[in-house]
Amino acid sequence: MARPIRIEYEGAFYHVTSRGNERGKIFFTKADYRKFKEYLRDAQIKYGFILHGYVLMTNHYHLLIETPEKNLSKIMHYLNSSYTTYINIKRKRSGHLFQGRYKAILVDRDSYLLGLSRYLHLNPVRANMVERPEEYSHSSYAAYTGESDGLVRTVDLLSMLSKDSKTAKQKYKIFVESALGEKQESPMNKVYGGMILGSVPFIKEALNRLEDELLQRTETAHKKALRSPCETDDILLIVATHYGVTPEVAVSGQRNDIRKVVIYLLKKLSVASNQEIGAAIGGISGFAVAKTYQRYVAEMFKDGALREVVEKLMGHLSRVKG
Repeated sequence: MARPIRIEYEGAFYHVTSRGNERGKIFFTKADYRKFKEYLRDAQIKYGFILHGYVLMTNHYHLLIETPEKNLSKIMHYLNSSYTTYINIKRKRSGHLFQGRYKAILVDRDSYLLGLSRYLHLNPVRANMVERPEEYSHSSYAAYTGESDGLVRTVDLLSMLSKDSKTAKQKYKIFVESALGEKQESPMNKVYGGMILGSVPFIKEALNRLEDELLQRTETAHKKALRSPCETDDILLIVATHYGVTPEVAVSGQRNDIRKVVIYLLKKLSVASNQEIGAAIGGISGFAVAKTYQRYVAEMFKDGALREVVEKLMGHLSRVKG
């Protein structure tokens, strides 16, 4: 099975999740939640990571972790193995407690910390376990709206809202409660390559940290996406230059053959969604983008000359990306 790459470096920020095996429970009693938090505290002392938020659900958990040292794998191995041993002894069971490896999304904290924390703290509400986030006792919400529990560092997030601690907590409460009763898009829908949440420059910077040999592994998940982050402007410029037109003409529809190339390359090499591609090339729908891409793939399969042109353009783009 393809396995995701872990991007680890000093000062990295992650959204980490781990689920129970076969979606089974990992917390059975109130004492289990307390014990897990004890292991979190022990791991902080042992490995020096910073916890910015958490929510412990019945069959999974979410953590917002910052690693001053390059040691996420060590942290998570200690946490999950220690807690598994505790549960196995307590419940006289054996085997895996968690389903496979934990999932770690590298996060652009400046852009997503606020939204991610709200997403976490509203998890019990979305699951219909409580009506309001403050009613759920197994999350860091109380630390952000009241007294700190000594486990979570709240100052980084709250300082984004106000320099005054009391005012910041009030604003945070309003920010979270503003999403109650409304359908909010999950920040996880914007994850790139199965492992990065951030702006295009952040994604490029993160991918530059990857060692080349990691992308050569046949078992690496999302390998194609991780090899090829290109910005929309890069693609438009290369295509327009190749055909001797301006970028505006390339996306205007005056030359449909050119616009189809643009759509194909944006789908293959950029981080843009169908809707974002449609907006960038004259306001066509995301559905139209998807259909155009599918038809162009079929055309390339039949037309060798067309494939050569596209491969040449991709070669140019490989020298300007990153």
